[in-house]
Amino acid sequence: MPLYLMILPYLLGLLGTSSARDVKGSTYCEFYNETTCTDPQQACSRREECGPHDSDKRNHCYVLWERNNVTGQTAIKLKGCFLDSKECYDKPQCIEKSAERKNLFFCCCDGNMCNQNYTWDPTQPPPPNTDIIDKRPQPVPDTDQQVITILMWVCIPMLLPAFLLLSLYWFYRKRKLAYFNEVPTLEPLPLPQPSPNLGLRPIQLLEIKARGRFGAVWKAQLKNDVVAVKVFPIQDKQSWQSEQEIFKLAHMDHEDILRYIGVEKRGDNLQAEFWLITAYHERGSLCDYLKANVVTWPEMCKIAESMARGLMHLHEEIPANKADGYKPAVAHRDFKSKNVLLKADMSACIADFGLALIFHPGKPCGDTHGQVGTRRYMAPEVLEGAINFTRDSFLRIDMYACGLVLWELASRCTTQDGPIGDYRLPFEEEVGLHPTLEDMQESVVVKRERPLILETWRKHPGLLALCDTMEECWDHDAEARLSASCVMERVVTLGKTLHLNSSTVIRMNHNNEALTTKESSM
Repeated sequence: MPLYLMILPYLLGLLGTSSARDVKGSTYCEFYNETTCTDPQQACSRREECGPHDSDKRNHCYVLWERNNVTGQTAIKLKGCFLDSKECYDKPQCIEKSAERKNLFFCCCDGNMCNQNYTWDPTQPPPPNTDIIDKRPQPVPDTDQQVITILMWVCIPMLLPAFLLLSLYWFYRKRKLAYFNEVPTLEPLPLPQPSPNLGLRPIQLLEIKARGRFGAVWKAQLKNDVVAVKVFPIQDKQSWQSEQEIFKLAHMDHEDILRYIGVEKRGDNLQAEFWLITAYHERGSLCDYLKANVVTWPEMCKIAESMARGLMHLHEEIPANKADGYKPAVAHRDFKSKNVLLKADMSACIADFGLALIFHPGKPCGDTHGQVGTRRYMAPEVLEGAINFTRDSFLRIDMYACGLVLWELASRCTTQDGPIGDYRLPFEEEVGLHPTLEDMQESVVVKRERPLILETWRKHPGLLALCDTMEECWDHDAEARLSASCVMERVVTLGKTLHLNSSTVIRMNHNNEALTTKESSM
Protein backbone atom coordinates (compact mmCIF):
# COMPACT_ATOMS: atom_id res chain seq x y z
CA MET A 1 0.00 0.00 0.00
CA PRO A 2 1.51 3.39 -0.97
CA LEU A 3 2.49 5.85 1.70
CA TYR A 4 -0.18 8.35 0.71
CA LEU A 5 -2.68 6.20 2.63
CA MET A 6 -0.93 7.27 5.82
CA ILE A 7 -0.36 10.88 4.76
CA LEU A 8 -4.04 11.36 3.97
CA PRO A 9 -5.22 12.00 7.58
CA TYR A 10 -2.70 14.83 7.84
CA LEU A 11 -3.61 16.30 4.45
CA LEU A 12 -7.21 16.35 5.56
CA GLY A 13 -6.14 18.13 8.74
CA LEU A 14 -4.57 20.90 6.67
CA LEU A 15 -7.95 21.71 5.17
CA GLY A 16 -8.98 23.46 8.35
CA THR A 17 -10.95 22.88 11.50
CA SER A 18 -14.55 21.86 11.45
CA SER A 19 -17.41 24.29 11.82
CA ALA A 20 -20.20 23.46 14.24
CA ARG A 21 -23.22 23.43 11.97
CA ASP A 22 -26.13 21.02 11.91
CA VAL A 23 -26.07 19.95 8.24
CA LYS A 24 -26.77 16.88 6.18
CA GLY A 25 -23.41 16.33 4.44
CA SER A 26 -22.75 13.03 2.64
CA THR A 27 -24.27 9.73 3.76
CA TYR A 28 -22.54 7.63 1.10
CA CYS A 29 -19.72 8.18 -1.39
CA GLU A 30 -17.97 6.37 -4.20
CA PHE A 31 -15.14 4.22 -2.81
CA TYR A 32 -11.94 3.26 -4.61
CA ASN A 33 -8.53 2.03 -3.42
CA GLU A 34 -5.83 1.62 -6.03
CA THR A 35 -3.90 -0.95 -3.99
CA THR A 36 -6.86 -3.36 -3.79
CA CYS A 37 -7.74 -3.07 -7.47
CA THR A 38 -5.61 -5.86 -8.89
CA ASP A 39 -7.16 -5.91 -12.37
CA PRO A 40 -7.39 -2.50 -14.07
CA GLN A 41 -9.93 -3.95 -16.51
CA GLN A 42 -12.41 -4.61 -13.74
CA ALA A 43 -14.65 -2.01 -12.17
CA CYS A 44 -13.18 -1.64 -8.70
CA SER A 45 -15.34 1.26 -7.55
CA ARG A 46 -18.22 0.69 -5.15
CA ARG A 47 -20.50 2.64 -2.85
CA GLU A 48 -19.23 3.29 0.69
CA GLU A 49 -21.61 4.09 3.54
CA CYS A 50 -20.12 6.91 5.61
CA GLY A 51 -19.75 6.25 9.32
CA PRO A 52 -21.77 7.85 12.14
CA HIS A 53 -20.79 11.32 13.31
CA ASP A 54 -21.67 13.89 15.97
CA SER A 55 -24.75 16.00 15.44
CA ASP A 56 -22.65 19.13 14.91
CA LYS A 57 -20.47 17.52 12.25
CA ARG A 58 -20.95 16.04 8.81
CA ASN A 59 -19.35 13.58 6.43
CA HIS A 60 -17.89 14.51 3.05
CA CYS A 61 -16.69 12.69 -0.04
CA TYR A 62 -13.14 13.06 -1.36
CA VAL A 63 -10.83 12.07 -4.22
CA LEU A 64 -7.04 11.74 -4.12
CA TRP A 65 -5.42 11.44 -7.52
CA GLU A 66 -2.06 11.69 -9.26
CA ARG A 67 -1.42 13.75 -12.40
CA ASN A 68 1.39 13.33 -14.90
CA ASN A 69 2.64 16.86 -15.54
CA VAL A 70 4.02 15.86 -18.95
CA THR A 71 1.10 13.92 -20.45
CA GLY A 72 -1.66 15.42 -18.33
CA GLN A 73 -3.03 11.93 -17.60
CA THR A 74 -4.53 11.28 -14.18
CA ALA A 75 -4.67 8.16 -12.01
CA ILE A 76 -7.05 7.85 -9.07
CA LYS A 77 -5.42 6.71 -5.84
CA LEU A 78 -8.27 6.89 -3.31
CA LYS A 79 -11.97 7.77 -3.08
CA GLY A 80 -14.26 7.58 -0.10
CA CYS A 81 -15.71 9.29 2.99
CA PHE A 82 -14.04 11.40 5.64
CA LEU A 83 -15.28 13.45 8.55
CA ASP A 84 -16.01 17.16 8.76
CA SER A 85 -13.89 19.93 7.24
CA LYS A 86 -15.27 23.42 6.63
CA GLU A 87 -13.39 23.64 3.32
CA CYS A 88 -15.79 21.02 1.94
CA TYR A 89 -19.03 22.61 3.12
CA ASP A 90 -21.65 23.40 0.46
CA LYS A 91 -19.48 22.17 -2.42
CA PRO A 92 -21.68 20.10 -4.73
CA GLN A 93 -18.71 19.28 -6.99
CA CYS A 94 -15.25 17.86 -6.25
CA ILE A 95 -12.91 20.56 -7.58
CA GLU A 96 -9.28 21.21 -6.62
CA LYS A 97 -8.51 24.89 -7.08
CA SER A 98 -5.01 25.12 -5.63
CA ALA A 99 -2.31 26.05 -8.15
CA GLU A 100 0.39 24.88 -5.75
CA ARG A 101 -0.19 21.17 -6.36
CA LYS A 102 2.50 19.28 -8.28
CA ASN A 103 1.72 15.56 -8.50
CA LEU A 104 -0.84 14.55 -5.88
CA PHE A 105 -4.20 16.35 -5.99
CA PHE A 106 -7.05 16.36 -3.50
CA CYS A 107 -10.63 17.57 -3.61
CA CYS A 108 -13.68 17.16 -1.41
CA CYS A 109 -17.37 17.87 -1.73
CA ASP A 110 -20.75 17.78 0.01
CA GLY A 111 -23.44 15.41 -1.19
CA ASN A 112 -24.05 11.76 -1.91
CA MET A 113 -21.69 10.30 -4.56
CA CYS A 114 -20.44 13.81 -5.37
CA ASN A 115 -16.93 12.40 -5.81
CA GLN A 116 -17.79 10.37 -8.90
CA ASN A 117 -16.29 13.17 -10.98
CA TYR A 118 -13.34 15.38 -10.06
CA THR A 119 -11.56 18.38 -11.60
CA TRP A 120 -8.43 20.46 -11.14
CA ASP A 121 -9.24 24.07 -12.00
CA PRO A 122 -6.83 26.46 -10.29
CA THR A 123 -8.34 29.51 -12.02
CA GLN A 124 -12.02 28.95 -11.39
CA PRO A 125 -13.40 31.27 -8.66
CA PRO A 126 -15.86 29.81 -6.20
CA PRO A 127 -19.42 30.14 -7.55
CA PRO A 128 -21.46 32.84 -5.79
CA ASN A 129 -24.33 31.54 -3.73
CA THR A 130 -27.11 34.13 -4.20
CA ASP A 131 -30.02 31.91 -3.22
CA ILE A 132 -29.07 31.45 0.42
CA ILE A 133 -28.33 34.34 2.73
CA ASP A 134 -25.95 33.25 5.44
CA LYS A 135 -26.32 35.53 8.45
CA ARG A 136 -23.54 33.90 10.39
CA PRO A 137 -20.34 35.94 10.80
CA GLN A 138 -17.97 35.10 7.95
CA PRO A 139 -14.20 34.92 8.33
CA VAL A 140 -12.36 38.04 7.22
CA PRO A 141 -9.61 37.41 4.64
CA ASP A 142 -6.32 37.52 6.43
CA THR A 143 -3.18 38.26 4.38
CA ASP A 144 -0.93 36.85 7.10
CA GLN A 145 -2.92 33.64 7.11
CA GLN A 146 -2.57 33.33 3.33
CA VAL A 147 1.20 33.82 3.58
CA ILE A 148 1.40 31.17 6.30
CA THR A 149 -0.64 28.75 4.15
CA ILE A 150 1.69 29.23 1.17
CA LEU A 151 4.73 28.76 3.40
CA MET A 152 3.25 25.53 4.71
CA TRP A 153 2.97 24.11 1.20
CA VAL A 154 6.54 25.16 0.42
CA CYS A 155 7.93 23.69 3.64
CA ILE A 156 6.07 20.38 3.45
CA PRO A 157 8.59 18.76 1.05
CA MET A 158 11.45 19.89 3.30
CA LEU A 159 9.80 18.43 6.41
CA LEU A 160 8.56 15.27 4.69
CA PRO A 161 11.12 12.79 6.16
CA ALA A 162 10.27 13.65 9.77
CA PHE A 163 6.59 13.90 8.82
CA LEU A 164 6.60 10.39 7.39
CA LEU A 165 8.22 8.91 10.48
CA LEU A 166 5.50 10.41 12.66
CA SER A 167 2.87 9.11 10.24
CA LEU A 168 4.27 5.59 10.39
CA TYR A 169 4.27 5.63 14.18
CA TRP A 170 0.69 6.96 14.38
CA PHE A 171 -0.69 4.49 11.88
CA TYR A 172 1.15 1.57 13.44
CA ARG A 173 -0.05 2.31 16.97
CA LYS A 174 -3.62 2.74 15.73
CA ARG A 175 -3.49 -0.58 13.89
CA LYS A 176 -2.19 -2.45 16.94
CA LEU A 177 -4.69 -1.05 19.41
CA ALA A 178 -7.62 -1.70 17.07
CA TYR A 179 -6.92 -5.30 16.18
CA PHE A 180 -4.75 -6.68 19.00
CA ASN A 181 -2.16 -7.50 16.37
CA GLU A 182 0.96 -5.85 17.69
CA VAL A 183 4.18 -6.96 16.12
CA PRO A 184 6.42 -8.27 18.90
CA THR A 185 9.03 -5.91 20.20
CA LEU A 186 12.40 -7.54 19.64
CA GLU A 187 15.96 -6.53 20.33
CA PRO A 188 16.89 -3.66 17.95
CA LEU A 189 18.51 -5.26 14.94
CA PRO A 190 19.74 -3.77 11.66
CA LEU A 191 17.45 -4.45 8.73
CA PRO A 192 18.85 -7.40 6.77
CA GLN A 193 19.84 -6.31 3.29
CA PRO A 194 18.00 -7.85 0.35
CA SER A 195 19.99 -10.37 -1.65
CA PRO A 196 22.10 -8.30 -4.06
CA ASN A 197 21.40 -10.51 -7.06
CA LEU A 198 17.72 -11.03 -6.33
CA GLY A 199 16.75 -7.56 -7.50
CA LEU A 200 17.88 -8.50 -10.99
CA ARG A 201 15.66 -11.56 -11.20
CA PRO A 202 12.63 -11.21 -13.48
CA ILE A 203 9.64 -11.86 -11.26
CA GLN A 204 6.21 -11.55 -12.87
CA LEU A 205 3.20 -11.36 -10.54
CA LEU A 206 0.42 -13.52 -11.97
CA GLU A 207 -2.56 -13.52 -9.58
CA ILE A 208 -3.44 -12.81 -5.97
CA LYS A 209 -3.99 -16.05 -4.05
CA ALA A 210 -4.64 -14.71 -0.55
CA ARG A 211 -4.79 -11.57 1.56
CA GLY A 212 -3.51 -11.52 5.12
CA ARG A 213 -3.01 -9.13 7.99
CA PHE A 214 0.25 -7.74 6.65
CA GLY A 215 -0.02 -8.08 2.87
CA ALA A 216 -1.20 -9.91 -0.22
CA VAL A 217 0.24 -13.23 -1.43
CA TRP A 218 0.78 -13.54 -5.17
CA LYS A 219 1.43 -16.49 -7.42
CA ALA A 220 4.41 -15.38 -9.50
CA GLN A 221 6.78 -16.54 -12.21
CA LEU A 222 10.55 -16.52 -11.60
CA LYS A 223 12.24 -17.71 -14.80
CA ASN A 224 11.00 -21.30 -15.17
CA ASP A 225 9.78 -21.62 -11.58
CA VAL A 226 6.48 -20.71 -9.97
CA VAL A 227 7.01 -18.94 -6.64
CA ALA A 228 4.93 -17.17 -4.01
CA VAL A 229 5.49 -13.46 -3.39
CA LYS A 230 4.11 -11.86 -0.26
CA VAL A 231 3.85 -8.11 -0.86
CA PHE A 232 4.04 -5.89 2.24
CA PRO A 233 2.95 -2.24 2.03
CA ILE A 234 5.38 0.29 3.43
CA GLN A 235 3.62 0.63 6.80
CA ASP A 236 4.15 -3.11 7.40
CA LYS A 237 7.89 -3.01 6.77
CA GLN A 238 8.50 -4.20 10.36
CA SER A 239 6.55 -7.38 9.70
CA TRP A 240 8.55 -7.97 6.50
CA GLN A 241 11.71 -7.57 8.54
CA SER A 242 10.42 -9.91 11.28
CA GLU A 243 9.54 -12.66 8.79
CA GLN A 244 12.91 -12.65 7.05
CA GLU A 245 14.65 -12.60 10.42
CA ILE A 246 12.91 -15.87 11.32
CA PHE A 247 13.63 -17.42 7.92
CA LYS A 248 17.33 -16.51 8.17
CA LEU A 249 17.82 -18.28 11.50
CA ALA A 250 20.07 -21.33 11.43
CA HIS A 251 18.41 -24.70 10.76
CA MET A 252 15.27 -23.13 9.28
CA ASP A 253 15.73 -24.97 5.98
CA HIS A 254 13.33 -27.70 7.07
CA GLU A 255 10.85 -29.75 5.03
CA ASP A 256 7.95 -28.76 7.29
CA ILE A 257 8.74 -25.03 7.26
CA LEU A 258 7.85 -22.95 4.20
CA ARG A 259 10.96 -22.71 1.98
CA TYR A 260 12.48 -19.23 1.89
CA ILE A 261 13.94 -17.88 -1.37
CA GLY A 262 14.72 -14.21 -0.75
CA VAL A 263 13.52 -10.64 -0.29
CA GLU A 264 13.30 -7.54 -2.45
CA LYS A 265 12.41 -3.90 -2.17
CA ARG A 266 10.38 -2.71 -5.16
CA GLY A 267 9.72 0.93 -5.94
CA ASP A 268 10.75 4.08 -4.13
CA ASN A 269 9.20 6.72 -1.92
CA LEU A 270 5.40 6.62 -1.98
CA GLN A 271 5.31 3.54 -4.19
CA ALA A 272 7.76 1.40 -2.16
CA GLU A 273 6.78 -2.23 -1.53
CA PHE A 274 8.60 -5.03 0.27
CA TRP A 275 8.55 -8.52 -1.20
CA LEU A 276 9.11 -11.86 0.51
CA ILE A 277 9.71 -14.66 -2.01
CA THR A 278 9.03 -18.26 -0.94
CA ALA A 279 8.11 -21.61 -2.43
CA TYR A 280 4.63 -21.81 -3.97
CA HIS A 281 2.14 -24.54 -3.04
CA GLU A 282 -0.86 -24.84 -5.33
CA ARG A 283 -3.14 -26.48 -2.75
CA GLY A 284 -2.96 -23.34 -0.62
CA SER A 285 -3.75 -23.16 3.07
CA LEU A 286 -5.20 -26.03 5.08
CA CYS A 287 -8.19 -23.86 5.93
CA ASP A 288 -9.04 -23.19 2.28
CA TYR A 289 -8.43 -26.81 1.31
CA LEU A 290 -10.78 -28.16 4.00
CA LYS A 291 -13.52 -25.78 2.88
CA ALA A 292 -13.69 -27.53 -0.49
CA ASN A 293 -12.37 -31.03 0.28
CA VAL A 294 -12.54 -33.88 2.76
CA VAL A 295 -9.48 -35.91 3.80
CA THR A 296 -8.99 -39.63 4.20
CA TRP A 297 -7.50 -41.16 7.35
CA PRO A 298 -3.99 -41.56 5.78
CA GLU A 299 -4.11 -37.98 4.45
CA MET A 300 -5.20 -36.61 7.82
CA CYS A 301 -2.40 -38.45 9.61
CA LYS A 302 0.17 -37.17 7.10
CA ILE A 303 -1.01 -33.58 7.45
CA ALA A 304 -1.16 -33.75 11.26
CA GLU A 305 2.24 -35.43 11.56
CA SER A 306 4.10 -32.96 9.31
CA MET A 307 2.31 -29.98 10.88
CA ALA A 308 3.27 -31.12 14.40
CA ARG A 309 6.83 -31.85 13.27
CA GLY A 310 7.14 -28.35 11.78
CA LEU A 311 5.84 -26.78 14.99
CA MET A 312 8.21 -28.97 17.02
CA HIS A 313 11.16 -27.80 14.89
CA LEU A 314 10.11 -24.17 15.32
CA HIS A 315 9.87 -24.57 19.12
CA GLU A 316 13.12 -26.49 19.38
CA GLU A 317 16.39 -24.97 20.53
CA ILE A 318 19.17 -26.48 18.38
CA PRO A 319 22.86 -26.10 19.30
CA ALA A 320 25.39 -25.06 16.68
CA ASN A 321 27.15 -27.77 14.70
CA LYS A 322 29.65 -27.94 11.86
CA ALA A 323 26.96 -27.50 9.24
CA ASP A 324 24.94 -24.67 10.77
CA GLY A 325 24.83 -22.25 13.68
CA TYR A 326 22.73 -22.03 16.83
CA LYS A 327 18.93 -21.91 16.44
CA PRO A 328 16.96 -20.41 19.35
CA ALA A 329 13.41 -21.48 20.20
CA VAL A 330 10.70 -19.60 18.30
CA ALA A 331 7.01 -19.16 19.17
CA HIS A 332 4.72 -18.68 16.17
CA ARG A 333 2.01 -16.69 18.05
CA ASP A 334 -0.50 -16.85 15.16
CA PHE A 335 -0.79 -20.58 14.56
CA LYS A 336 -3.98 -21.49 12.68
CA SER A 337 -5.12 -23.48 9.65
CA LYS A 338 -4.69 -20.41 7.43
CA ASN A 339 -0.97 -20.45 8.23
CA VAL A 340 -0.50 -24.15 7.47
CA LEU A 341 0.14 -24.77 3.76
CA LEU A 342 -0.42 -28.05 1.93
CA LYS A 343 2.17 -29.42 -0.48
CA ALA A 344 1.40 -31.52 -3.55
CA ASP A 345 2.06 -34.76 -1.60
CA MET A 346 -0.44 -33.69 1.12
CA SER A 347 2.25 -33.00 3.69
CA ALA A 348 2.09 -29.67 5.53
CA CYS A 349 4.47 -26.79 6.12
CA ILE A 350 4.18 -23.84 8.48
CA ALA A 351 4.15 -20.26 7.16
CA ASP A 352 3.58 -16.61 8.18
CA PHE A 353 6.06 -15.61 10.87
CA GLY A 354 5.10 -11.94 11.07
CA LEU A 355 4.21 -12.22 14.76
CA ALA A 356 6.79 -14.87 15.70
CA LEU A 357 8.94 -14.32 18.77
CA ILE A 358 12.57 -15.44 19.11
CA PHE A 359 13.83 -16.54 22.54
CA HIS A 360 17.51 -15.71 22.78
CA PRO A 361 19.16 -17.50 25.72
CA GLY A 362 19.69 -15.31 28.75
CA LYS A 363 17.55 -12.48 27.38
CA PRO A 364 14.05 -11.53 28.54
CA CYS A 365 11.14 -11.46 26.10
CA GLY A 366 11.26 -7.69 26.19
CA ASP A 367 8.36 -5.25 25.96
CA THR A 368 6.20 -7.79 24.16
CA HIS A 369 2.46 -7.35 23.87
CA GLY A 370 0.86 -10.66 24.78
CA GLN A 371 -2.56 -10.20 23.21
CA VAL A 372 -1.66 -10.90 19.59
CA GLY A 373 -2.80 -13.35 16.95
CA THR A 374 -6.25 -14.27 15.68
CA ARG A 375 -8.94 -14.01 18.35
CA ARG A 376 -10.62 -17.28 17.42
CA TYR A 377 -7.37 -19.17 18.14
CA MET A 378 -6.34 -17.25 21.28
CA ALA A 379 -5.67 -19.37 24.34
CA PRO A 380 -7.57 -18.58 27.58
CA GLU A 381 -4.56 -16.91 29.19
CA VAL A 382 -4.15 -14.66 26.13
CA LEU A 383 -7.81 -13.64 26.22
CA GLU A 384 -7.51 -12.92 29.94
CA GLY A 385 -4.28 -10.96 29.51
CA ALA A 386 -2.67 -13.23 32.11
CA ILE A 387 0.40 -14.53 30.27
CA ASN A 388 3.62 -15.42 32.02
CA PHE A 389 6.22 -13.85 29.75
CA THR A 390 8.42 -16.93 29.54
CA ARG A 391 9.44 -19.12 26.63
CA ASP A 392 7.38 -22.12 27.74
CA SER A 393 4.26 -19.97 28.19
CA PHE A 394 4.38 -18.76 24.59
CA LEU A 395 5.04 -22.27 23.25
CA ARG A 396 1.98 -23.56 25.14
CA ILE A 397 -0.13 -20.86 23.51
CA ASP A 398 0.86 -22.31 20.13
CA MET A 399 -0.16 -25.78 21.32
CA TYR A 400 -3.64 -24.58 22.28
CA ALA A 401 -4.11 -23.39 18.69
CA CYS A 402 -2.65 -26.67 17.42
CA GLY A 403 -5.47 -28.53 19.19
CA LEU A 404 -8.02 -26.39 17.33
CA VAL A 405 -6.40 -27.15 13.97
CA LEU A 406 -6.49 -30.89 14.78
CA TRP A 407 -10.21 -30.46 15.43
CA GLU A 408 -10.62 -28.86 11.98
CA LEU A 409 -8.85 -31.85 10.42
CA ALA A 410 -10.98 -34.39 12.28
CA SER A 411 -14.20 -32.60 11.30
CA ARG A 412 -13.46 -33.25 7.60
CA CYS A 413 -12.06 -36.78 7.88
CA THR A 414 -13.93 -39.46 5.95
CA THR A 415 -13.23 -42.18 8.51
CA GLN A 416 -15.79 -40.86 10.99
CA ASP A 417 -18.89 -42.98 11.47
CA GLY A 418 -21.55 -40.76 9.99
CA PRO A 419 -22.16 -37.93 7.50
CA ILE A 420 -19.46 -35.28 7.14
CA GLY A 421 -20.76 -31.77 7.73
CA ASP A 422 -19.71 -28.57 6.01
CA TYR A 423 -16.40 -27.06 7.06
CA ARG A 424 -16.61 -24.81 10.09
CA LEU A 425 -14.00 -22.72 11.83
CA PRO A 426 -13.29 -23.46 15.49
CA PHE A 427 -16.00 -21.84 17.68
CA GLU A 428 -18.00 -20.82 14.60
CA GLU A 429 -21.07 -22.51 16.08
CA GLU A 430 -20.50 -20.84 19.45
CA VAL A 431 -19.54 -17.27 18.48
CA GLY A 432 -20.18 -16.94 14.74
CA LEU A 433 -17.88 -15.79 11.97
CA HIS A 434 -16.78 -12.43 13.36
CA PRO A 435 -16.40 -12.70 17.14
CA THR A 436 -15.31 -9.77 19.24
CA LEU A 437 -12.70 -10.13 21.94
CA GLU A 438 -15.51 -10.07 24.50
CA ASP A 439 -17.32 -12.90 22.67
CA MET A 440 -14.21 -15.09 22.84
CA GLN A 441 -13.58 -14.23 26.48
CA GLU A 442 -17.14 -15.19 27.40
CA SER A 443 -17.00 -18.48 25.48
CA VAL A 444 -13.45 -19.69 26.19
CA VAL A 445 -12.62 -18.16 29.58
CA VAL A 446 -15.93 -17.84 31.39
CA LYS A 447 -17.90 -20.79 29.97
CA ARG A 448 -14.76 -22.82 29.18
CA GLU A 449 -16.31 -23.93 25.90
CA ARG A 450 -14.35 -25.83 23.27
CA PRO A 451 -15.35 -26.94 19.74
CA LEU A 452 -17.87 -29.79 19.79
CA ILE A 453 -16.47 -33.31 19.38
CA LEU A 454 -19.15 -35.52 17.82
CA GLU A 455 -19.86 -38.98 19.16
CA THR A 456 -19.43 -40.38 15.63
CA TRP A 457 -15.75 -39.41 15.81
CA ARG A 458 -15.21 -41.48 18.94
CA LYS A 459 -16.45 -44.66 17.24
CA HIS A 460 -13.25 -44.90 15.20
CA PRO A 461 -10.27 -46.02 17.33
CA GLY A 462 -7.82 -43.66 15.62
CA LEU A 463 -10.13 -40.63 15.78
CA LEU A 464 -10.87 -41.45 19.41
CA ALA A 465 -7.17 -41.19 20.24
CA LEU A 466 -6.90 -37.99 18.18
CA CYS A 467 -9.80 -36.50 20.16
CA ASP A 468 -7.93 -37.26 23.38
CA THR A 469 -4.87 -35.53 21.92
CA MET A 470 -6.69 -32.36 20.86
CA GLU A 471 -8.41 -32.10 24.24
CA GLU A 472 -5.03 -32.27 25.99
CA CYS A 473 -3.70 -29.57 23.62
CA TRP A 474 -6.49 -27.10 24.43
CA ASP A 475 -6.56 -27.79 28.17
CA HIS A 476 -7.51 -24.71 30.18
CA ASP A 477 -4.45 -25.29 32.35
CA ALA A 478 -1.57 -24.24 30.11
CA GLU A 479 0.98 -26.37 31.97
CA ALA A 480 -1.10 -29.50 31.28
CA ARG A 481 -0.95 -29.08 27.50
CA LEU A 482 1.00 -31.45 25.29
CA SER A 483 4.23 -30.34 23.61
CA ALA A 484 4.61 -30.35 19.83
CA SER A 485 7.00 -33.33 20.01
CA CYS A 486 4.45 -35.27 22.04
CA VAL A 487 1.70 -34.55 19.51
CA MET A 488 3.94 -35.64 16.65
CA GLU A 489 4.79 -38.94 18.36
CA ARG A 490 1.13 -39.61 19.03
CA VAL A 491 0.11 -38.93 15.43
CA VAL A 492 2.89 -41.20 14.13
CA THR A 493 1.49 -43.96 16.35
CA LEU A 494 -2.06 -43.23 15.18
CA GLY A 495 -1.03 -43.64 11.56
CA LYS A 496 -0.17 -47.25 12.28
CA THR A 497 -3.78 -48.03 13.21
CA LEU A 498 -4.35 -48.68 9.50
CA HIS A 499 -2.60 -52.00 10.02
CA LEU A 500 -4.61 -52.99 13.08
CA ASN A 501 -7.91 -54.73 13.34
CA SER A 502 -10.84 -52.34 13.58
CA SER A 503 -11.67 -53.72 17.02
CA THR A 504 -8.33 -52.49 18.41
CA VAL A 505 -8.53 -49.30 20.45
CA ILE A 506 -5.45 -47.12 20.92
CA ARG A 507 -5.11 -44.90 23.94
CA MET A 508 -2.13 -43.05 25.41
CA ASN A 509 -0.84 -43.32 28.92
CA HIS A 510 0.81 -40.48 30.84
CA ASN A 511 4.23 -41.40 29.41
CA ASN A 512 2.88 -40.98 25.86
CA GLU A 513 3.09 -44.72 25.26
CA ALA A 514 0.52 -46.48 23.09
CA LEU A 515 -1.74 -48.93 24.90
CA THR A 516 -3.74 -51.29 22.68
CA THR A 517 -6.77 -53.10 24.00
CA LYS A 518 -9.16 -55.52 22.32
CA GLU A 519 -12.88 -54.89 22.49
CA SER A 520 -15.41 -57.60 21.86
CA SER A 521 -17.28 -57.37 18.58
CA MET A 522 -21.01 -56.78 18.73
